[in-house]
Amino acid sequence: MNKEATSQHTLTDPLAWRRRERLGCRERVLTAIDHQEPDRVPIDFWAVPEIMNRLQRHYGISDEETLLEYLGVDMRVVRGPSYAGLEMRRYADGTVEDLWGVRRRVVTFGEGEKRGSYKELAFSPVASAMTVREIETYPGWPSPDWWDYSTIAEQCARFSGYCVFFAGDRLDRTAQLKTAMYLRGIEQIMIDLVENPALLECMLEHINAYYLEYNRRVFEAAEGRIDVFMTGDDFGMQTGPMMSVAMWRRYFEKGFRAYIDLAHRYGIPVMHHTCGAVRPLIPLFIDAGLDILQSLQPRAAGMDLAGLKREFGQDLVLHGSVDIQRTLPFGTPDDVRAEVRQRLEMGKPDGGFIICTAHNIQVDVPLANVLALVEAYQEYTWY
Repeated sequence: MNKEATSQHTLTDPLAWRRRERLGCRERVLTAIDHQEPDRVPIDFWAVPEIMNRLQRHYGISDEETLLEYLGVDMRVVRGPSYAGLEMRRYADGTVEDLWGVRRRVVTFGEGEKRGSYKELAFSPVASAMTVREIETYPGWPSPDWWDYSTIAEQCARFSGYCVFFAGDRLDRTAQLKTAMYLRGIEQIMIDLVENPALLECMLEHINAYYLEYNRRVFEAAEGRIDVFMTGDDFGMQTGPMMSVAMWRRYFEKGFRAYIDLAHRYGIPVMHHTCGAVRPLIPLFIDAGLDILQSLQPRAAGMDLAGLKREFGQDLVLHGSVDIQRTLPFGTPDDVRAEVRQRLEMGKPDGGFIICTAHNIQVDVPLANVLALVEAYQEYTWY
């Protein structure tokens, strides 16, 4: 698919490959979540803004929504009321404070097509706290009262033909460990797991209380229009979980289960994003009621799709699995197509699979490989 042919195709008949579809986007995803085989495997698409812009230029498409439609993406993300108010006070050093009092700065890297940016943690407001009282009296705990929930139903209705995900902003996604790390600092949280259990438990109580009430109000305001609720906490490293199973049970199981129970009371299935090797934790996720496990980082230990599908596929929908560590940035287009085909052969049987990359496609991925990914989705997702 060359640029000229693609641009002409975009203008004349942008969705020709989708004429084979028998189901609408929303129905397709819900069928897969119900562990049944739809007309094709649902497609999700995660990429940094620089990649989205590059694709728009390549295809001759002027807006992101049209691009997602062209790519055949079945999900649409509703970020909710906190998105517009996420960044608050700006400081002279260039850092920006979020709703938790955490400060970040924008860091740029690379050159040309590979130039990108990210927000780096710059200040953790309770890093120096030594006592539970200091955590209790921290003045920066956010309130669910801060936000206007009245636009949620309208946001969802905009995507009525798609499977609507409520995920929050990436830096404000419903979480526990990640939020605690931002507030306390990554190294200090690892120490707290062992040396300061009461302090960490106090932090998690505040975090959980905020998210439970915030999400309850979102679910009420959505009036039944949210199809999937997404939480996100990175519990894994490349070789294994970031903590022991016993520690996860002690600190995070209660909140994890509470988030899921709340969504289930509104009839909403829950997807959890975690990077890394979390296989030892998956039985606990299932016991807590998790519906969809997202990321499936294939080069992390024990996270091969075939094994996960065989062991857990009856209980969990699996989302992701296309490698962004080596195949997409360093492989050839043929490598990308071969991997997508293999993943789909593993994930297709009996539904319960949504194809996507394991995380956002980054700026170091050649455009040719992104195009190969898109073409492979279009060719191999069909049952």
